[in-house]
Amino acid sequence: MSNSWVKKFFSFAGIVMASLAISGCAMNTFVIDQVAKNLVSDDDNEQDLWLARDASPFYLKLTENLLIRSPANLKLAETVCSGFTQYAYTFIAFEADKLEASDYKSAEIIRERASKMYARAYKHGIKALNLSFTGFEARLRAPNSTDPIVLPVSSVGLLYWSAASLGGWISSAKDMPDLVADFPVALRLASLAWKLDPSYSQGSLASLMGTFEWANPNGSKPLATHYFDLALQYSKDQNAGPFVSKAERVAVAMKDKKMFEQLLSKAIDIALKYPSLQNEAMRLRAQWLLDNAQELLES
Repeated sequence: MSNSWVKKFFSFAGIVMASLAISGCAMNTFVIDQVAKNLVSDDDNEQDLWLARDASPFYLKLTENLLIRSPANLKLAETVCSGFTQYAYTFIAFEADKLEASDYKSAEIIRERASKMYARAYKHGIKALNLSFTGFEARLRAPNSTDPIVLPVSSVGLLYWSAASLGGWISSAKDMPDLVADFPVALRLASLAWKLDPSYSQGSLASLMGTFEWANPNGSKPLATHYFDLALQYSKDQNAGPFVSKAERVAVAMKDKKMFEQLLSKAIDIALKYPSLQNEAMRLRAQWLLDNAQELLES
């Protein structure tokens, strides 16, 4: 989670109320775009994960409604796409993971809800990219095309979140084979972002590249590990996420208890030293993984 939803929500709500008063409730694209500027700051001061969880649904619905009125606004689309993706991962899918061992049926019901959230995020992201860059999706789905896709650096965030949301959708919708066939699309989205800024979000993009390479049936485990190692470097020991990702993939696959514990302990230390919503979410996941180390490493 890279944005402080709670603080943005209160600031956003104030702007919306002022805009409605001025415009007589007729918010045009200009007003929406001005509001959007306030939503995409990198501020991350809120540290109460549960306060963020409670505030998020209203915030997400408001930003989604604004995006519907200004669907080509890339920054607003990035905010909506990232918001739904993070909400699905942190507050829904994680609950399913924790419940799976004791109540598989209930976990699957919760996971289905996460799947719908990921789908919602991806559809907003790809729509904005299509509206902003003519023929984007068609070219994305034509890997043998000799016409390269050239995008501005400013689109890296939306590319990343579109890739992450599609990846989340695919992984949580196991009964949709047609969707699984879209994995190369998710990989291409991530690769486009990688070409623009490999260090994006303190290693989050490199970690996603590693996750995709690890999951790819035709992928390379050494290359995936290289991406995870790059993610650790890009994190500058301030982003706990890459440490959790490498522990879940590489350490678990290798049954390397020492690596597993070291990576997750490091993630927890980072989260405590650099408190943020993102790091707090990773701290909780890291602790849960440590608590279930025996099952994960011996299965």
